[in-house]
Amino acid sequence: MGWVMMSERELNRVEVLAQVDDGRLSVDNAANMLDLTRRQIFRLLQRFRQDGASAIRHRSRGRAPNNQFHKAKRDYALSVIKEQYPDFGPTLAAEMLAEHHGFKVSRETVRKWMVEDGLWLSRKQRRQFHQPRLRRECFGELIQIDGSDHRWFEDRALPCTLLVFIDDATSTLMELRFVKSESTFSYFEALEGYLHKHGRPVAFYSDKHTVFRVAKEDAKGGARITQFGRALSELNIEILCANSSQAKGRVERANRTLQDRLVKELRLAGISDMEAGNAYLQGFKDRHNAKFAKAPARPDNLHRALNVEPDRLADVLCWRENRYVGKQLTFSYDRKRIMLEENDITRGLVGKYVDTYAFVDGRFEVRSKGRSLPYKIFDMDQRVTHAAITDNKRLSAVLEHIKEMQDAAPPKPKVRTNSEKMGYKPNGRRQGRPSGSRAKNKTDLSYDQVIPPQC
Repeated sequence: MGWVMMSERELNRVEVLAQVDDGRLSVDNAANMLDLTRRQIFRLLQRFRQDGASAIRHRSRGRAPNNQFHKAKRDYALSVIKEQYPDFGPTLAAEMLAEHHGFKVSRETVRKWMVEDGLWLSRKQRRQFHQPRLRRECFGELIQIDGSDHRWFEDRALPCTLLVFIDDATSTLMELRFVKSESTFSYFEALEGYLHKHGRPVAFYSDKHTVFRVAKEDAKGGARITQFGRALSELNIEILCANSSQAKGRVERANRTLQDRLVKELRLAGISDMEAGNAYLQGFKDRHNAKFAKAPARPDNLHRALNVEPDRLADVLCWRENRYVGKQLTFSYDRKRIMLEENDITRGLVGKYVDTYAFVDGRFEVRSKGRSLPYKIFDMDQRVTHAAITDNKRLSAVLEHIKEMQDAAPPKPKVRTNSEKMGYKPNGRRQGRPSGSRAKNKTDLSYDQVIPPQC
């Protein structure tokens, strides 16, 4: 006799029925124990006495379910998915089968078929493992940079961004700075402070933010390099972009630590604005490094001296573009019309390009061959560019700027009607109301009642 597969519930039934058959347990007690009726207990007891314990097993066990799809239908669905929807997930594939092929089947059934046929991998099979990367050996060899948008001052101020520069070899916090958003100018400002304190590292390691990398593969202008990348190139510093967040886990874990420790220390210190927060960061950074920094594998410091004059550094850490000068000695820049003042130099610039310099401190210069040119600005539109593409990391700062501009805008004058212009003053009587003898001839109809027209 072979093995008989039974569930725990079925084994419990066999034990209770065996006690009833031996007379050790009454039918009523057995019904209460198994939560069945007396009639069902007698039926099970009859099957138990005739065919033994195996008869108590569910009779549908081992049989094909009544609602099972025929193998031909399964093969048809999988063939359609392979030919027309090879990269579709089970949910979307089930919707396409029902909508375009009239084949209605649940998404879980489609998922099971696709997994069995190798067309879909389960979440566990799709799981990716990120192996830990060893630290760099020398201090200053690789600096990980990132911006963390968070409520650093909790409910005492609006959310802002903390720029974090951390050394890969030692986990030393190199630079911390509160800024409104993660933008090119904010990184320029933080980079300037870093260079003055530590010098030039070998390379920076960042994410794929548009500050560091041109997202468009077919970009034509700027040799596919961002303004931040151009500045680092002039300073002989390399910029590398991580393919995932786990690749720059050093700075990601530092952000998580700072969002816990720094937020609480700012609360205890009673700091509620970015200016006071930036002044507080230097002492916090020293205490943090004393507690968490590691010793490098090699004692070499790969930072190089800056060797750049302050004026020259300002020309590097700025937004530089070329603009074509029209026949009227004008060009467009940031929704503004820049008009060059006419002189001996600017007259020869018609049909040529000039260099524009937008500095971190808000200054703007127009230069030609290194010579600054006088200009005037004709502001065409103070609004944010209509339907401008705004990165998620800068959305809060852009919305705050829009609200400031809307609050500063002068109120629109009230439009006067023609009656007001003619000096008309209402006499207080309701318009359309009859007066005098006409009112006496009226019936009890109210003024709001609609009288149907006579045919």
